[in-house]
Amino acid sequence: MGIYIGDKKIGDGEPTFIVAEAGINHNGEVEIGKKLIEEAAKAGADAVKFQSYQTELFVSRTSKHYDVFKKLELSEDEFRELSKYAKKHKLIFLSTPLNLEYVDILNDIGVPAFKVASSDLTFFPLLEKIAETRKPVILSTGMSTLSEIHEAVDFLKENGAKEITLLHCVSAYPTPFEEVNLKVIPVLKNMFKVPVGYSDHTLGVEVSIAAVALGANLIEKHFTLDKNMPGPDHKLSADPEEFKNMVASIRTIESALGDGCKRVMPSEKDARIHGRRSIVAKIPLKAGDLLTKDRIAYKRPGTGIETKFLNLILNRKLKKNKNADDVITWDDLLGG
Repeated sequence: MGIYIGDKKIGDGEPTFIVAEAGINHNGEVEIGKKLIEEAAKAGADAVKFQSYQTELFVSRTSKHYDVFKKLELSEDEFRELSKYAKKHKLIFLSTPLNLEYVDILNDIGVPAFKVASSDLTFFPLLEKIAETRKPVILSTGMSTLSEIHEAVDFLKENGAKEITLLHCVSAYPTPFEEVNLKVIPVLKNMFKVPVGYSDHTLGVEVSIAAVALGANLIEKHFTLDKNMPGPDHKLSADPEEFKNMVASIRTIESALGDGCKRVMPSEKDARIHGRRSIVAKIPLKAGDLLTKDRIAYKRPGTGIETKFLNLILNRKLKKNKNADDVITWDDLLGG
C-alpha cells in the first residue's frame, strides 16, 4: 500500500506527506500566492496546493458565492507561474480543479497528482476526466457516506485511476472538535487498502498531529500568511509559525511511533539491569549454608539470579560466603 506523488512516497512506513493548502488564500493576487509558496517551503511542507477554476464554469451566477469566487480567481498563466515558483522552492505544486476544463490545463502544467475536493466526490464527469489522466488521485471525503466513497473509488478505478489516496475530512469551516471523528482514519485504511490522510479544517494544529498518531499518511492543512487577512479561509488556516510547529511536531510523532515491534530499546538497557530485581542474601551467609526463604530477599540490581527461578535455587547450598545484600549468581551455588 503506497503511491508516489512526484518523488515522495505516500503510505505506511513513509514520512507523512504534508500539504500546505493555500487554496484561495492568495486573495486573487499572484504575488501573495508566491509568498505563500515561500513560507510553505520554509515551514517544511512537501507540497503547496491551490484551487483552480473559472468561476462561471462551476458556480451559478445566481449563487451568493459567485462574486466571492470571481474576485479570488487566478488565470491559467498565473497558475503556470505559481507552478514554476513552487518548483524553484523545491515544493510539489498541486491544485484542485473545480471545473472540467482545468483538468486539461493542470495536466499540461504538469501536476503529479490530482486532488478532488469533498464537494466533488459525487461529480462523476470530473472524476472520469481526472481518472483518464492515469495520474494519482487524492480524494477528500467530507460530507460523504461510506457507500458514496465506495462508488467514487470504484468509478475512478474503472476509468483508469490506479493510485488513490483518501482524505478523511469534515466539511465545516471550522470543524467542531467533537465532530472531527479521527477514528475514521484506520477504518478507511482497513476498508479500502489505500493510503489515508486527513484534511484539517479545525482551529489550531493539534488535530493534524493526532491524525498522524492514528496512522494518517498525508496531512492537508489550510495555510495563510496572516489569519487577519480578508477572505473566507484565513481565520481557520495555520500561519507560517503555526504550520512550522505542526510540521516539527508531526516529524517528532513519526519518530515516536516506531515500527510496532516490542523489544528492549537501547536507552532501556541500563534501566533493565539496574531496575529489575535479583535474589540476594538477606543476612550474612557462609559456604555450605542452605538457601531458604528466610535467608534471601529480592532487591535491585538485576545482575543476579532472576526471581522467577526461585524454586530452582531453594535449599541449594552456597559455594562461598555472602554478605547481606550480596547478589546471588548461579556460580555461587553447589551442584543440585
